[in-house]
Amino acid sequence: MSDGQVGSVVWTDITVENASGLKDFYQQVVGWKVNPVSMGDYEDYSMQLPGNGQDTVGICHARGGNADLPSQWLLYFKVANLDESLEAVENMGGKTVSSMKTYGGESRYIIIQDPAGAVCALFEDNSGSS
Repeated sequence: MSDGQVGSVVWTDITVENASGLKDFYQQVVGWKVNPVSMGDYEDYSMQLPGNGQDTVGICHARGGNADLPSQWLLYFKVANLDESLEAVENMGGKTVSSMKTYGGESRYIIIQDPAGAVCALFEDNSGSS
């Protein structure tokens, strides 16, 4: 996840059954470079900008902790307090569509659906690098 201020998009990824094939598609169509990320017994992919090798998006397999994520490009919005944001989601007519997940051992995120049906992730950075 990239650093960013509260309210900014800090990451984008897509989770699909065949991430290997999809990463090849985007490598050819967009020009991203492939950076494999070990997930134990398989690899997901962090796709990099061709000029500087900066990680820009993720292409992930729908396995393990990602099995319940929707197959769409998913934006991760940084929030100051995830618990307060989740309360607002509920109060404003949205709902959660995944379980709470951790990133880097300390940070947390969850996938939500807004009242119009759009899906995104809310990300709270507790790594100390925010």
